[in-house]
Amino acid sequence: MKCLLQRTFPVEAAAERAWAELVAAERWPRWARHLVGVQVTPPGPVGPGSSATLKLKNRTKARVRVTDFEDGRRFRWEGSFLWLGLGYDHLVTTDDAGGVSITFTVEGAGVGVDTIGRLFASMYARTLDRAIPRLQALLRAPDRARPQCRGSAAEASTRLRIYALTSKNARGSTHTACI
Repeated sequence: MKCLLQRTFPVEAAAERAWAELVAAERWPRWARHLVGVQVTPPGPVGPGSSATLKLKNRTKARVRVTDFEDGRRFRWEGSFLWLGLGYDHLVTTDDAGGVSITFTVEGAGVGVDTIGRLFASMYARTLDRAIPRLQALLRAPDRARPQCRGSAAEASTRLRIYALTSKNARGSTHTACI
């Protein structure tokens, strides 16, 4: 396959968090706004043997399947556009200083890769260049899955007391304490 497009960019997040966001393809429309929805089969994170249907805003669908998978580092899925075969690579790397980067690579093969492939790549590049800053912002924001503690020790101890009261009075509710 011939490389049609590649983007490498830094992210302000741990490699594990960046990877978790990439394999959560069903959540991509939050930052990849050219997508209306993504349905992964089997449901859940992208993994070996996964396939997906990507529903685009232009009312078309793209079907892809995972062809390479290195857990925590890289996955590639392949599909087609017209008569071109396309490969989409998603890579998370960490440099010697601990900086995390993501690389998206699009490759193409088949009749017209030098013409239709270049046209597809130029259109997709604009879309990707709008999506990347949104992904960077998402990864820069606090991870909502993990509680964020802010403030002084006194504020934390007040939260702890409130937590003890709340958890005692609200049955079945889940609360998080910052200790």
